[in-house]
Amino acid sequence: MRLTPAAELERRYQRLQELMAREGFDAVIIVQNADLYYFGGTVQNGGIYVPVEGKPIYMVRRELGRARDESGLEQVVPYGSPKDIPARLAECGYPQPAIIGLELDVLPYMFYERYRKVYPQAQFRDATPLIRMVRMIKSDYEIDLFRDGADQVEAICQRARQVIRAGMTELELTAELELVARRMGHAGYMRMRAFNGEMIFGHAFSGMESAYPAYTDTPLGGKGLNPAFGQGAGQSVIKRGEPIVVDFSGSAHGYMVDQTRMFAVGQVSDRIRRGYDAMLKVQQRMQEVAVPGTPWGQVYSECLTLAQQLGYADSFMGAAGAQVSFIGHGVGIEIDEYPFLARGFDNMLLEEGMVFAFEPKLVFPDEGAVGIENTFHISRDGLKQLTYSSEEFVILVG
Repeated sequence: MRLTPAAELERRYQRLQELMAREGFDAVIIVQNADLYYFGGTVQNGGIYVPVEGKPIYMVRRELGRARDESGLEQVVPYGSPKDIPARLAECGYPQPAIIGLELDVLPYMFYERYRKVYPQAQFRDATPLIRMVRMIKSDYEIDLFRDGADQVEAICQRARQVIRAGMTELELTAELELVARRMGHAGYMRMRAFNGEMIFGHAFSGMESAYPAYTDTPLGGKGLNPAFGQGAGQSVIKRGEPIVVDFSGSAHGYMVDQTRMFAVGQVSDRIRRGYDAMLKVQQRMQEVAVPGTPWGQVYSECLTLAQQLGYADSFMGAAGAQVSFIGHGVGIEIDEYPFLARGFDNMLLEEGMVFAFEPKLVFPDEGAVGIENTFHISRDGLKQLTYSSEEFVILVG
């Protein structure tokens, strides 16, 4: 088990405190699991109190012993409910806060009410933008964590070459590939910040199933196994000559990468082949413009313009009428972190340290989907690709 070093946690909360001071926060209370892991090094039932000055307090309902073993924070204390916060602050010599930040994008209303009852005179504000701004810049320590996830998706691609055959179902293929990831340490889970954000960590679609619409805010959906979870692989049988999309997230030490590769049993149509080559050109265009200082929205608009010029206005990033307005998303502890390479983000700029997945894809409802996805890091030496599987459109004989 790899534990987050205390110095790394200190760097993170100190950066949050800088933003808190700039925006006038006295304190931020963190309770969402991804944020708990990021700032505390372990996910336990409780919360982290971050004062604008001083060291954070990890207040734990359960499990206190495990929190003390796994967290690099110095102050890990027992906690029953928000009513205990004033006493815990007094014990640490901290003043009571007047302006408190909460994760209002994800915090249930009943939790908000509990804090409001403890501090009825306090002003509560949304700390989510500050938290996301801190988390979007990855340290060298974090970049190293992504590499094991990249190894997982490479092993998945190698296994796909071995097991894909006409006559097997999408579900059978997905199970084979999930097993590879799990044996290499994948937790089997993807965290998303979005409300009702649920996503299987691996999708394998074939033919028109990859173009089947779903409720997810993604270019590809899939029919899934039943209406209770209407996305991902289903029981459709893989046929010769149809495109097979293998879209998997690797996950190690709590950090995710995202990768998509294309396969087929026998030759695919010229339309699918040309579409794939076009998406490689879109990826190349992104690599040319994704430099520090470029607006997130500009990356999206330039890639969209190129796809339209190549003749894919009605199929780029979804079928006509169901196209999504993004082409890339930040990754890390969650699969939907900053930055968003999307329409409307023209005032947010790319910075060194950002990590994002870029996924140009085409959807043809009468034939299937085609595209590519890789995870990239904006390093001090330029844009680096973290996922490294061959970008060949793999044509199998079996």
